[in-house]
Amino acid sequence: MYQTVVPPLQRSLTALARILSKAEAHCTERKIAPEVLLQSRLYPDMLPLVRQVQLTCDFATRLNARLAGAPVPSHPDTETTFIGLRERIAAVQAELANAAPGAFADAATRDVTFKAGPSDMTLSGQDYFAHYALPQFYFHMTMAYAILRHNGVVLGKRDYMAAPEA
Repeated sequence: MYQTVVPPLQRSLTALARILSKAEAHCTERKIAPEVLLQSRLYPDMLPLVRQVQLTCDFATRLNARLAGAPVPSHPDTETTFIGLRERIAAVQAELANAAPGAFADAATRDVTFKAGPSDMTLSGQDYFAHYALPQFYFHMTMAYAILRHNGVVLGKRDYMAAPEA
């Protein structure tokens, strides 16, 4: 499962870091306080950009650790700047870079138990990956992209897909 999990997460997190850099440049060019974008949300009852990025990182961290059978690292939610968010992404990228492919050998069939709201859930590694953690990862990444796009940051599918920089 290593090849199915780690490289796609790395590529998407690379895209998210680039997207945040474009958002920061957008703020500078248009003289917008960065906090405006960082606290923007698509609808009042939805989470702001900063929290969407934190959750994207959290799901990558948890997915990697749980499928590798390792303890889940903790990342406090203290980021308040674009730089802080990119540093969090870099920390998760480092975790992924250090993932041992052999640790994923029985990941598909290993039981994964985790908290989902107030309840404990247990799924096979394959089901945890395909039906819980990966959809969560991409949901929060997509919300971050949508918040920025909604606020006028010039982004396209190539940004989201982490197309190589020209």
